[in-house]
Formats: sequence, C-alpha cells, structure tokens
Amino acid sequence: MIIQIDGTHGEGGGQILRTALGLSLVTGKPFSIQNIRGKRKKPGLLRQHLTAVKAAATIGNAELNGANLGSAQLVFRPQSVTAGDYHFAVGTAGSATLVLQAVLPALLGADGPSTLHLEGGTHNPWAPPFDFLQQSFLSCLQRMGPVVDIDLQRHGFYPAGGGALRARIEPAPLTPFELGERGKVKAITTTALVARLPRHIAERELAVVKKQLDLPNRACRVVEVSESHSPGNVVSIVVESAQVCEVFTGFGEKRVSAEQVARRVSKQSKEYLDSGVPVGEYLADQLLIPMALAGGGSFRTGPLSLHARTNIDVIEMFLDVKFAVNEHADNTTTVSVAC
Repeated sequence: MIIQIDGTHGEGGGQILRTALGLSLVTGKPFSIQNIRGKRKKPGLLRQHLTAVKAAATIGNAELNGANLGSAQLVFRPQSVTAGDYHFAVGTAGSATLVLQAVLPALLGADGPSTLHLEGGTHNPWAPPFDFLQQSFLSCLQRMGPVVDIDLQRHGFYPAGGGALRARIEPAPLTPFELGERGKVKAITTTALVARLPRHIAERELAVVKKQLDLPNRACRVVEVSESHSPGNVVSIVVESAQVCEVFTGFGEKRVSAEQVARRVSKQSKEYLDSGVPVGEYLADQLLIPMALAGGGSFRTGPLSLHARTNIDVIEMFLDVKFAVNEHADNTTTVSVAC
C-alpha cells in the first residue's frame, strides 16, 4: 500500500518531502506526494529538493516518477538501503545540509558505515547551518548511539553556493533520549565570520553581541574566510550547557547593518536563555525523527512551531509511534514519543 501525502498540509514546505524520503527508506514503504511545497511562492521541486530525491533514490535503489525540476508530484518506491561512499552536488546555493537531512535516517540504520560528500549551500537563512548541525544536533544524536562526524571543507553562501562538506556515519541502534533540563550554562561564545568582506563588519557585530550578552573579550572571535565562491557573513552564538549545546545564527544581508544582524541573533539567544528550556525551536524539529526511530524519549522546549507539528504528522504516517505534545502554563512544551 502506498502512503498518500498532501504537500500543502500544515506548514506546506520542503520538510514534508524530506521526512517522507528519509522514513520511506527506513521502512521500505512507498509514498506518493501531491502539491510539493504547495504553500511556497515557488512550489514544486527546486534543485536542492530534486538533489535530495535523487540522493535518496540512489541510496535506497528506489524507483521514481515525477523527479523533475519544478515537479509538483512524486512517486517514490524504495528497495534496499545500501551503505557506501556517495557524492551529491546541489549545483546552486540550495542547502547541502538539507540533502544530508533527507538521507541520514536511513544511513543511521544501514548495514555498514557510509561517507557522504555534499556540495551546495552550507550557510543560508533557510536551512540548518553547518555549525548548528555539528555542535548542537549531532552532539545530541550521538548520545543516542550512532556516530556522525561532519567536516566543513568549503563555505557556501547565498547566492553562489559552492560549499562542500563531508559526513561520516557509523550506524548503531538508536536508544531513547531524555532532555528535560538544560543544566548549568558553562560557556557562551560568539564568532563573527566574514568571507571576502571587510573585517570591520565582524568587529562591529561582535561589539553588539558582547554588549547584549555581557561577554568577555575571550569569548568573541573574528574568522576571515577566503576560499568561498561568494561573499558571506555569519554570526554564531554558542550556548554550551551541562546537558545540551545550542547554536543561534544570524546572516548578513544587503541593506541590513552589521549591528542589526547582531541584535537579531543576540535577541534569539537571550530569549532561549530566559526561557529555561534545554531545546530551542530548531533543535526541537531536528530531534523528532531520531526520537521516533528510537521508539521513545522526550524533551522540553518552548512553543512548538507549525514546522515541527507538520513534521510530527508526517512521521506518524510512516512509523508506528505516537507523539504527545503537552503545553504548560509557563509557555514551555514537553514533547514525548512512545510506541
């Protein structure tokens, strides 16, 4: 029986497709999706989504119908997942990290280790940046069993892309994950990165973050990158606590001052610190699939986004699990899963 998915459901974006691809590979269940990215200004398969589809098909020896640029519908019939050494290139600034997201669930349970060589965007505002995946999500995932190491080989910024990363995946059974408390905050550090842009942009950003978060000089650093295909600017704030590491990222934009970029990301990190929860909005979204595959676990976060709620709905189409989302009076939310 083929699972039928409406791409306009809930948040209506590309996450519906990526989650379906990943879990179709894990379960062997085929699916058909209509109205792909139906709530986006440019619906259908863009290049990064098509790359994810073809990557999943390669890894899962899948049959495809509708795998064309701009297609609004797709049929995906997986066979068996094969571990190995793979190379996939988006060809634009489309996110390489989102391609990783689509195929990672299957490779976590493959019959051997795998290496992925991915080319595309590594730092853009519409996808998990490399630093977040490395320091926040994957550090949580490895506490569940598998070992996933990623190396940034070249930065890729919008609009040129051209970034490159390598991921090494050592499969292992996923064990339930509990993250109810943050624990003591051990360190807050910030990095302002500039690629082919004046250093003073990063210095101005650090001055704002330092003041907003009351950080010492030793917690702030400038990184100048020369190997990227286009200019880029990223401000990252890392909050390392006893039980979890969170990463907040701001991206430089044309006609937006360095000070504005820094104030935005400082505000995000301050809101997280004030909330007392261990899991931020974006990490909450990333933890849903591995928790479901583990068949148990829970975490505490803030108000759950529509993006995460949509992700839950798609996960429950493929796996015999049920999520419980309990909202509390203090504006926090506990998310748990059980078979």
